[in-house]
Amino acid sequence: NQIDDFQLPKQRRHNSKQHRTHPNYTMSIPAPIATGTFLYLILGAALLGLVFASRLTGRLSKDNAEIANVVVIISTIATWLFWLCAWMHQWHPLIKPIYEE
Repeated sequence: NQIDDFQLPKQRRHNSKQHRTHPNYTMSIPAPIATGTFLYLILGAALLGLVFASRLTGRLSKDNAEIANVVVIISTIATWLFWLCAWMHQWHPLIKPIYEE
């Protein structure tokens, strides 16, 4: 495609086409994303456990525990999404520096 070739630097044109047609190329979730997602799930579960324990010990009322559950879930998802976006932006940057020799 002419548009794809026009946007790629000269030294990457050949490698990019090889990468697309490479027989061992598979679409899978990268290990750092799976690991980070798993860690955020553990973090969210631990925080929900703290809210549950606080409710059992009487430190939180029922209403406050419900609010804390919502806050924990939303904040865990928001921080995971922020981390995921930051990781994805650094994984395959759209703009790469061109070094002159």
